[in-house]
Amino acid sequence: MASISLALEDFYASQPGSTTTVALHVADCKDDEITATSAVQVLVRTALNDASQVPAIASLVQLFHWRQVVPIYEDSDFGRGIIPYLVDALQDVDARIPYRSVIPSAPTDDQIQAELNKLKTMQTRVFVVHMSSDIAARLFVLAHDAEMLADGYAWIVTDSVGNMFSSFDQRTINSMQGVLGVRPYVPPSDKLINFPPRFVSRYRQQNPGAPDPANPNVFHLWAYDTAWAIALALRKVGPLTQGFQTPSPQNSNSSNDLSMLAVSQDGPGIIDAIRATKFQGISGEFVLADGQLQASVFEVFNVIGNSYQNAGFWTPNFGLSKNLIVSSGSSGIVGLNTVIWPGGSVQPPRGWEWPVAGKKLQIAVPVKPTVNPFVNVKKNVATGKFDVTGYCIDIFEAVMREMPYAVPYEYVPVVDPNIATNITLSYSEICYEVSLKKYDAMVGDTTIIINRSMFVDFTLLYTESGVQMVVPMRENWSKSLWVFMKPIETRLWVAILVVFLFTGFVIWLVEHRESRYFGGTAGKQLDNIAYFNFQALLSVPRDPKLKKWLSKFALINFVLLVWLLEKLYSASLTSMMTVQLQPTVVDLNQLISNGDYIGYQSGSFVKDLLKSLNVDQRKIRSYRTDQYAEALMKGSWNGGVAAIVDEIPYLKLFMSKHCRNHSIIGRVYKTGGFGFVFPKGSPLVGDMSRAILKVTEGDEIVGIERKWLGLDEGACNSLTNAFEMGSVITWSSLKGVFFITISLWGIAGIIYMVINFSPWWQGRGQVQEAVAELVIEHANGDARDERAWPIERNGHLVLHLRGNPPPPAQ
Repeated sequence: MASISLALEDFYASQPGSTTTVALHVADCKDDEITATSAVQVLVRTALNDASQVPAIASLVQLFHWRQVVPIYEDSDFGRGIIPYLVDALQDVDARIPYRSVIPSAPTDDQIQAELNKLKTMQTRVFVVHMSSDIAARLFVLAHDAEMLADGYAWIVTDSVGNMFSSFDQRTINSMQGVLGVRPYVPPSDKLINFPPRFVSRYRQQNPGAPDPANPNVFHLWAYDTAWAIALALRKVGPLTQGFQTPSPQNSNSSNDLSMLAVSQDGPGIIDAIRATKFQGISGEFVLADGQLQASVFEVFNVIGNSYQNAGFWTPNFGLSKNLIVSSGSSGIVGLNTVIWPGGSVQPPRGWEWPVAGKKLQIAVPVKPTVNPFVNVKKNVATGKFDVTGYCIDIFEAVMREMPYAVPYEYVPVVDPNIATNITLSYSEICYEVSLKKYDAMVGDTTIIINRSMFVDFTLLYTESGVQMVVPMRENWSKSLWVFMKPIETRLWVAILVVFLFTGFVIWLVEHRESRYFGGTAGKQLDNIAYFNFQALLSVPRDPKLKKWLSKFALINFVLLVWLLEKLYSASLTSMMTVQLQPTVVDLNQLISNGDYIGYQSGSFVKDLLKSLNVDQRKIRSYRTDQYAEALMKGSWNGGVAAIVDEIPYLKLFMSKHCRNHSIIGRVYKTGGFGFVFPKGSPLVGDMSRAILKVTEGDEIVGIERKWLGLDEGACNSLTNAFEMGSVITWSSLKGVFFITISLWGIAGIIYMVINFSPWWQGRGQVQEAVAELVIEHANGDARDERAWPIERNGHLVLHLRGNPPPPAQ
């Protein structure tokens, strides 16, 4: 009432001359809202819908990666109303509600304590409290005494508690240390700063002798803004003239019947005016939508010490932020400021713990009918317990050692109780029992597939994923007429021919002026060049002798290239002309078209995969892994199969013992790989997945794989893959050699051009040749005559040392 009277007083002081005024009528409703509404003939609701704060709560759950949340609410329409919205919002952030804690609307301390004891025995440690402030105050005092406001716990209160925080006594506040709260944000303003002392003063006037009230909360601010909104709307509407119409009382004897409320004839106009009213009030922006007050910003607060601190804000458009973001241009950091959690820690709780009365984690382990390196269960006669070993078990135990906390567990071998031979249930059946929480988890070579993930959660995979097939290899002789051409691909043959011709041309170009062998008619020259190059293919030709060093350089390049090609060609042709192993089939479609039988591992999902790939169910046969070799040896038409289709880890294990005459081949059908199984929503999944990453990225997994799945290197290293044995020599594999050869030829060509076309070089060459001719002529002529007569012979300058000058040229 103090807030409303202050609002009307302030409004008319700021709006003088109003023709319509609001009169305040005070009546005791005796906790009966319907009677109060009937008495004053008006109903206006200017409060937030409880569901409006649910997205902010879900954002907190998502921020801290919590996967389970337990709501604690009072058993009333008010308490239950928020639950459907909370369930939907948590599902959107991949969290769920494993249990709902309901507190009576008028509880005793024993009832509250009993519910807290039940919560304490559960794993979930994240609670959302939605109830009236007086019940919440009692709840937190009792929870604190039960040591549930300690490390590992997270408490979030809704605005029903947060808005009334100022009314709590010190004992309650001390019990709430570390609690997070969500409530509508009230922006600071001068009017808001001056409001508390005015409110206390007006309250004293209206309630003489009563103790001073606590600081005004948001409800007082909403009341102030509501009165202001009504006065503003009435001013717009003008004087009211039509009065009220009261229904006939003959159909009801209760004053609480909504149908008996008097209806104002001016009501529609007033309601429309109120709904259209918008202004900046003391509590923030006043906007009505769908009959509800709208709040665009929620404040997240953290109870610390004697009061609370702001931890951040939430807005529909920008989510959680340390600073208020009201537009895309505003600055803000996603997340929250430092939060002090129950127990005084700044490290966010992981959201769950082992309960006080918890038992060991029951780990289901599938029992294999034979010894298996992936998972093997053997009963210890001495102790009467089961020894569980294998690749998957070692990986699981390594992961558990990487967990940030200790998790007690024990293995429970799973067999079909209806079968006396102790054959294990199918993996999907065990997964279903985990979903029913008969077991806490399942560890084994369990593949992550979509059908299973519908009712259980998987950790991150820890093995290579995919399904492929293994087939026998058979001997295959190459009988092709043109097999001698196959070692070298067509493009490379063309490249060799080009090099062959170009080498002959280079040698002819350099030598034809000096060598009679490369002279003569064009036909003779071509014949000699071709014959010379064919000699070079077999050995370095000795006749004719090359006189120019450039032609020798070109020949050396050609011989080296021929030598390399000859070695590669011989090796490839030899492998093609000898016995080699070839796969009997190359893909699944060939098996289907041939009508061959296909094998798979008993109990595996691969059978369903094969049927989905249109394989005739009558052509599918199941085997244990130790029966694969025998089934493949018999073949499709002798009681065996033409191929085994299984997951890659199993095939690699098979190949470690049978790699000499089998091959993994065909398309890889992707699967999820092996993962550990947990019930839906298990809080262990996230921590287990992070621990798996540490193990698989470290060195320990290498030792585990070598221990259980390591290949027999002595048996398989000497083998050559059938496809590599007959590999073709390609242009792409030798183009580097050709590039080097061509580059060297290019250098030789440049030198040749300089020698033959440079004027300086030509002059120098003529002088050198003249000197040479001088020595020859002098040695054979008359030494007594030292005169030199220059003559020209065959385009060269010659000094003739004879007594008489040479006769003139004819």
